[in-house]
Amino acid sequence: MQAILSLRQKALKINLAKKYYGTFAEIGAGQEVARHFFQAGGSSGSIAKTISAYDMTFSDSIYGKEPFGRYVSQSRLLQMLEKEFQLLDERLSESRGKDHAFFVFADTVAALNFQRTNDSHGWLGMRFQNTPGSEVSDVVIHVRMLDPQNVLQQDALGIIGLNLVYASLFLQEDPEAFIRSLMDHLDNTRIEVNFIRFGGKAFVGIDNRLMNLYLLNLGYTQAIMFDEEGNVALPNDILYKKDVLVVRGSYRPPTLVSFDMIKTGLSNFAREIGQTDEDIVTISEITMSTLKADSGEIAKEDFLARVDLMCSMGQKVLITNFPQYYKLSSYFSQLNVPHLGLVLGIYNFQQIFTDKYSNVDGGILGALGQLFRENVKVYIYPYKSEKGSIETLSNLIVPVEFNHLLDHLKGMKQIHNVDGFNKDILHIYSSKVLQMIVQNEAGWEEMVPPPVAKAINDKCLFGHPCFVGKKNSMV
Repeated sequence: MQAILSLRQKALKINLAKKYYGTFAEIGAGQEVARHFFQAGGSSGSIAKTISAYDMTFSDSIYGKEPFGRYVSQSRLLQMLEKEFQLLDERLSESRGKDHAFFVFADTVAALNFQRTNDSHGWLGMRFQNTPGSEVSDVVIHVRMLDPQNVLQQDALGIIGLNLVYASLFLQEDPEAFIRSLMDHLDNTRIEVNFIRFGGKAFVGIDNRLMNLYLLNLGYTQAIMFDEEGNVALPNDILYKKDVLVVRGSYRPPTLVSFDMIKTGLSNFAREIGQTDEDIVTISEITMSTLKADSGEIAKEDFLARVDLMCSMGQKVLITNFPQYYKLSSYFSQLNVPHLGLVLGIYNFQQIFTDKYSNVDGGILGALGQLFRENVKVYIYPYKSEKGSIETLSNLIVPVEFNHLLDHLKGMKQIHNVDGFNKDILHIYSSKVLQMIVQNEAGWEEMVPPPVAKAINDKCLFGHPCFVGKKNSMV
């Protein structure tokens, strides 16, 4: 593995290249990124201008009025990149445009305030040319700064900003190396990168869904999100202070049961908290562990298939590193979700009363305390055994030493049976449907929604053999 360059080496390599020339526009946390270039030496070879427009009136006069009044936002960052690159091109294209590739680094950040009451986060971006006069490319990231002091957050921001500039100019042909380098001289206790978007000529063919999955796989963040259009979204933008229902599943493939869990869970949760279905954000959640093949590698095509299918059915999708439910509950508490509903299959609920939970800090009592926060409701979807009996919360069997805990949770009315489920589809198991798809057995199409069946057949998803000619023509 190639040795990681020091911060000074990265800045100096850019300063002395005599190829790159650009602007640093930084709002919040000082001029921490530009500082690295000034201190490295030779900065006159790479820096055209640095600017910090802290006052909102000044910022609006330069970059335009921010329509939603959110200055630490992706829209403000894009305004900054657009304006500053336009100025570079207008003012320097004749004098430097023939032998310099222009770039703009920008960030808009809310570092820890004096009272330590704010959420420390920021948007950072690069707009750059590959060669003099070429089309521009963009990279945008969102970060959460985790250091407990403002001065440490400024330091971390300066480091990741420098890493972003360097990667944009020297690592663009290897997007995974690009992403890994963002945390050079940092770790995930100091900063979280929970969103990345590549665009433009330098990144043709890159799938941003896979790039964000790579962030998750590296541990740079704990969750990534996709909206109904299948676009990567920042969870905080969609979920902040919203009532949320989360339905965990493998969705491999999404079955009629999967969507019945969503439908009935939503109606039960809405009734319980006194809201309408439309007032609640519904999330289909998949854990990273279900995305990995036996080799331990991420099954990329399988991942894309699941996201595409769920989004095409109008669902938002959340991929997380939270195999344990109490961690999922803690994650949503950070988003100030007023009410959280979790829909679990009864088998998954039984896993709470196992060693996986009793071995965490605080034991099972600590885990349950974090899971069942005051604003959390859990809904249990039934299971039909091979013998035909239906297992529900009412007849759930847990280890005898945990009976008192289960009775307590029932008494607190924080766990409920799902009412209104479709008894006629309880025989459908996703593992069985998957087996039928792979083996080209007839009948699986009736176990999934029609659009899902069509997509699986048309695109040969989930190991479908996709024989040439009419399906089952060999029979």
